[in-house]
Amino acid sequence: MPENEKVQEGMTRPKSDFSEWFSEVIAKTELSDLRYNVKGFIVFREWAVLCMEEMYRSLEKELQSKRHFPIWFPAVIPEKNFTKESEHVEGFAPEVFWITHAGGEKLTEKLALRPTSETAMYTMYAKWIRSWRDLPLKLYQRCQVWRYETKATRPFIRSREFHWIEAHDVFATKEEAERQVHEDIDTTDKVMHGKFGIPFIPFRRPEWDKFAGAVYTVAADTLMPDGKVIQQPSTHFLGQNFARPFGIRFVDRNEKEQIAWQTCYGPAISRIFASVVTIHGDDKGLIFPFEIAPVQVMIVPIIKSGEEERIHAKCESIRSMLDKEGLRVSVDYSENSAGWKFNHWEMRGVPIRLELGPRDMERKQVVLVRRDTGEKQNIPEKEIYPAVKETGASLTHNLVKKADTWFSSMVRSAGSMHELETELDKGGFVRVDFCSRDSEGRKCAEKIKERLHAEVRGDRADRHEAPKGKCIACGKKATVVVYVGRQY
Repeated sequence: MPENEKVQEGMTRPKSDFSEWFSEVIAKTELSDLRYNVKGFIVFREWAVLCMEEMYRSLEKELQSKRHFPIWFPAVIPEKNFTKESEHVEGFAPEVFWITHAGGEKLTEKLALRPTSETAMYTMYAKWIRSWRDLPLKLYQRCQVWRYETKATRPFIRSREFHWIEAHDVFATKEEAERQVHEDIDTTDKVMHGKFGIPFIPFRRPEWDKFAGAVYTVAADTLMPDGKVIQQPSTHFLGQNFARPFGIRFVDRNEKEQIAWQTCYGPAISRIFASVVTIHGDDKGLIFPFEIAPVQVMIVPIIKSGEEERIHAKCESIRSMLDKEGLRVSVDYSENSAGWKFNHWEMRGVPIRLELGPRDMERKQVVLVRRDTGEKQNIPEKEIYPAVKETGASLTHNLVKKADTWFSSMVRSAGSMHELETELDKGGFVRVDFCSRDSEGRKCAEKIKERLHAEVRGDRADRHEAPKGKCIACGKKATVVVYVGRQY
C-alpha cells in the first residue's frame, strides 16, 4: 500500500443492527458532528447539507407550482403575540426557548425563539388582508425552529433545532381551506414519496394529539428500519381558531366583514433526511435517490503509469459534458487506489459511478456502475448522458418500489390487546377497531400507551375503513379504525 493512501474503513455494523448502524453511518459519511457543546444541537456537515438543499428545492418547486410564495420572518416572537391563542400557548409553552436579556440588559418583554411561526406571521396577516381580493394568501418560509425537546435526542430524528418549511395559508371559505389540507397531502406524496422514496400513511390525528390550536391535524407517518414510527410532514386545518384572536378579517363581495379560514403545513427537511438515510441505506452505507444526491455521478479514473494526463483529461471532458447537462458530477483525482475510491463513494451513497481506464479509452467507452444493485454496464462515449439519466431514474424508481414493498409488509391487524402486543413487538403499524377518535377515546389510548408503550396514531385520511367489532381497549362498540405504533 502506498504510504500516502488512507486506510479505507467501511461499515462494520449491518443494517439489521439498526441503532449501531445509524450511528456509524452518520459518523463515517460525515453527515453531522455531535461534539457541539450545547446539548440537543448538532453541526450539519457538508454531505448532509448538499442533499438537504436539493430536498428544499424539490419541495419549494412543488409549493410554488401550487401558488405558494416565499417569505422570511424574524426568528423572535414577542410574548404578547405568543399568548393570543390559549390552546396554542398551552401546547407549546413547555418547549419554548425564551430570550430575556440582550446586551447585558433585561428585556422589558420576553422574546420567544420561534418554535413555529403562527403567532409571528398571523400578526402581519391581519395587516395585509383587507378584502376578498387579497385571498387566498399562500405563503411559506424555509427556516429553523427551536423547541426544548426533553426526550432523548438523536441526530436528524429528534433534536432541539430543526430545519423545515412551513406554509401558512388563508382562505375566504372553509371549503377552500379543507381543499388545501388535501393539497398538502398531495405535495407530501409527490415529493417525499415520489422523489425521496419515503412511503407514508396520512393519519387524521385523534383529538388529544392534534396540533395545538388546530381543529384537526393530518400527519404523514412513516417507519424506521427497526419498525418504530417517525412523524413526517403534518398539515393542520386551523379553522378560524387563529383568525379570531389575531383579527384576520376581510370584506367579502357583498361588503360584509368575514373571519378568514386558515391552514398550515410543515415538512421538516432535517427529519425527512433521517428517513432518506435509514430507509434506503444498506450494509455498505448510504444510497441516495438520484434527484437529491449531493453528487449524482462520481467519475473514477483507473490510472496506469504514464497514462495519468491522458486519462485525467478524458475524465474532465466527461465531467464537463455532464455538468453542462445540469448534473452534479465530480472526479476523484486522489492518489488512493481504485478499490478505495469504489468503497468510499459507495458508502457515501453516490448513485452512479463511471470508471475510466486505458482499455476503456481504447474502446471509447466507460463502465457505469449503479449503487443500488451493483450492476455494471459498458457505455459508449456518445451514450453516456442518456445512460446516466436513464439509470438515475431507474435507481430512484427501484428505491421507491423497494421501500413501498417493505412498508406494506409492516402494516398488520389485531383483534385483541394480546394480539396487539404480539404484532407491535414485530414493529410497524397495527390496525385495530377503536371506540372514538374524539376525547372519549383518550382513556383507551392511555391504556394502550401504559400497557404496551405504544401510541394511537389516528385513522387514515386517504380512505374510509369501517370498524367491524368492538374497541380493542374498552370493549365498547367501535366507531373508527385506528393504527397503533411505537414511536421515536
